Amino acid sequence: MTKTSPKNNIIANKFTKRLNNIPAEIISKIAKIDEIKGGWVTGAQLSPQALGRLKRSVLITSTGASTRIEGVQLSDEDIEKVMRGINIQKFADRDKQEVKGYYELLENIFNSWGSLKFNESSIKHFHKELLKYSDKDQGHFGNYKFGENKVVAYDNTGKEIGIIFNPTSPHLTPKEMMELVESTNFLLAEKKYHTLLVIANFLVEFLKIHPFQDGNGRISRVLTNLLLLQNGYSYMPYVSHEKLVEDNKTDYYLALRRSQKTLTTKKEDITPWLDFFFTILLKQSQLAIELLSKENIEKLLSEKQLAVWKFFEHAEVAGTGEIVTSTSIPRPTVKQALEVLLKLKKIERIGQGRSARYKKV
Repeated sequence: MTKTSPKNNIIANKFTKRLNNIPAEIISKIAKIDEIKGGWVTGAQLSPQALGRLKRSVLITSTGASTRIEGVQLSDEDIEKVMRGINIQKFADRDKQEVKGYYELLENIFNSWGSLKFNESSIKHFHKELLKYSDKDQGHFGNYKFGENKVVAYDNTGKEIGIIFNPTSPHLTPKEMMELVESTNFLLAEKKYHTLLVIANFLVEFLKIHPFQDGNGRISRVLTNLLLLQNGYSYMPYVSHEKLVEDNKTDYYLALRRSQKTLTTKKEDITPWLDFFFTILLKQSQLAIELLSKENIEKLLSEKQLAVWKFFEHAEVAGTGEIVTSTSIPRPTVKQALEVLLKLKKIERIGQGRSARYKKV
């Protein structure tokens, strides 16, 4: 845990001013996100095979969305071919290189987030991994920028349509990144402000600094996945955050610009960004819960969990022993399946202890 010190307090003070007086509608969205987050806990107990299929699908979708936001022209189908080693002649090597780097980095985040550190060294390492296949970036990946880098927007054809803003100067970048990462870790450990507010603040500031010569948007979305996973939002690998951003790209750029242009003034206001970010997160969490709906549940339960659930299609009320006898599934496995189905609100328990019985909702 980051220690409380005068230095940490001074650094964090710059950002805490932005997190005071948050509008009620923002707080309401956070509450809804956290309510839904609690309902996803059961997802971890579902079929590993089903969750694995979902994760592989999201890796393709997220890679496509995040790289297309930055001008890459590959469809999800094209990206799947690239990752299977199929050569696609009609696309530039640069697009295929950027896609491969993002896919592999995000896969590492999804699989290893629990052991990854959130610090400057990690962020630089992620940048190196992101661009390791990119020929044009070999001279600077993994290092903060050495020259000015304007932030530009692209249309749906990958054409540059304008400069959004001018970020932090290269000579100030190391200091601002050190302060940002230290203050974010401090605020997360201090728990004075909601985790989502701290993460959202980090992202808007990171994108204002734009610390790398290239790849900042992609790294910001990778870090979004990492920070949310590390702070309990475990559905991130199963619903694409990047796709939701891509689908609302114009609002994404507007929210960033409206917030970032205030960051060097006396009246800093990141409300536009907070509103956009939490709207996207709320939609993502709702989609995650929809995965647990009746229409999808059969795809997510393991074979034996599904067998227990189907048992209730023919039995109005039953005890554990009756289910064991009827399905020939071992008692411990039946008990585990019943707990999953209870959490999913597919069945309800009547009574307690040995006399407990269950019925379909």
